[in-house]
Amino acid sequence: MTTDATGSTLLRFATAGSVDDGKSTLVGRLLHDSKAILADQLEQVARTSRERGFGGDAGGFDFALLTDGLRAEREQGITIDVAYRYFSTGRRSFILADCPGHVQYTRNMVTGATTADVVVLLIDARKGVLEQTRRHLSVVQLLRVPNVIVAVNKIDLLGYDEQAYARVADEVLQVTGELGLPSVHVIPVSALEGDNVVDRSDNTPWYEGPALLELLESLPTVDEIESSLEAFRLDVQLVLRPQGALAPAVAAGLDGGAAAANELFRDYRAFAGQVGSGTVRVGDAVSVFPGGATTTVVGIDTADGPLEEAHAPQSVAIRLADEIDAARGAVIAAAGTLPEGRREIEAELFQLDPRALAPGSRVLVKFGTSTVQALVAGITGRRNLDTLATEPADRLEVNDIGHATLRLAAELPFEDYAVHRRSGAFLVVNPHDGATLAAGIHSPARTAA
Repeated sequence: MTTDATGSTLLRFATAGSVDDGKSTLVGRLLHDSKAILADQLEQVARTSRERGFGGDAGGFDFALLTDGLRAEREQGITIDVAYRYFSTGRRSFILADCPGHVQYTRNMVTGATTADVVVLLIDARKGVLEQTRRHLSVVQLLRVPNVIVAVNKIDLLGYDEQAYARVADEVLQVTGELGLPSVHVIPVSALEGDNVVDRSDNTPWYEGPALLELLESLPTVDEIESSLEAFRLDVQLVLRPQGALAPAVAAGLDGGAAAANELFRDYRAFAGQVGSGTVRVGDAVSVFPGGATTTVVGIDTADGPLEEAHAPQSVAIRLADEIDAARGAVIAAAGTLPEGRREIEAELFQLDPRALAPGSRVLVKFGTSTVQALVAGITGRRNLDTLATEPADRLEVNDIGHATLRLAAELPFEDYAVHRRSGAFLVVNPHDGATLAAGIHSPARTAA
């Protein structure tokens, strides 16, 4: 379970939606009404709001200025880059990613949603579901974000009409049902007026569900959902082999003084990385990829001292009972759960770069801490965002969601993304300039279907 420095449960959520649906205003209202804005920032935004003709009272406050930090964003009144904000309530701490709505910035939305526990998708109540709405929901489905909140915004402009909200809600549930999104919550809100953002509104007596903040405080995180379901995985980032005597400050903190500490660490060898999923305990049997050697965990070390057990997403150094030949890019997994290495994978790709991806393209695949050369062996389809059906295609253009076959220069232990979210995801990278071309997930189930 992810926690912050105070021990509170930490939730990561991202906002998304089409242009002018009010994402930044909603986020600003959420921060303002939850008392997460410092007084000096509040005064500056109020002053800028007055200069732009919004007035000085709360009703004329430009809440979008609390998140649109780039000069170009403020001048144009749009969100361009992902804006991260950190705040907390009495029940939970949050990392918020306010994502842009323009089609050309959809790649930024992918960035914000990749690590999200929840995506809050805004829809203008007057417009309903648009192509960009379908694109964002497709990204959510692609990335298997476990929780989706659809905020039907600007309900105040429709006189808080229940039937208008119901029409949009039905349309949303039809699309999310076609995509197979399991956990979807639809809320009528007014970001400008604050209805159902932090507190339930008297203007929507026909809505009996929770306010947005209430939902965010109660929904489970990815780690809470997956910690008991997924087997232990750790991608090795670094092999720790201390050289020479320990620094006096380090040795002073160990029982027995510097001499005993240096004797203890003379043969120290540990594999450092972040626990990607599951839990590992001292005494557990583990297997190592590549090679498949099986051994036992004899120690779990952190910067704060040794542990008896560790779980996702803690960063640890694991000591093993046997000398295992492993380096950066290796994977340590619970014994008996390590998948076979794959030289060819079927994947869903979200194209992020303007340069098209086509059969024959030579790329790099970054998986965990491994990076290997690869070849795009084939492009077999592209998702039609109007019908949500997969259509034949021979290349992927920017913002396309498509299906491809990748042939790898070395085996990698890919797993089905539907089962292991972290160990089924990867990036496709341009080998010449290091740019990320596409985000991908391993999806053998889709191929079988």
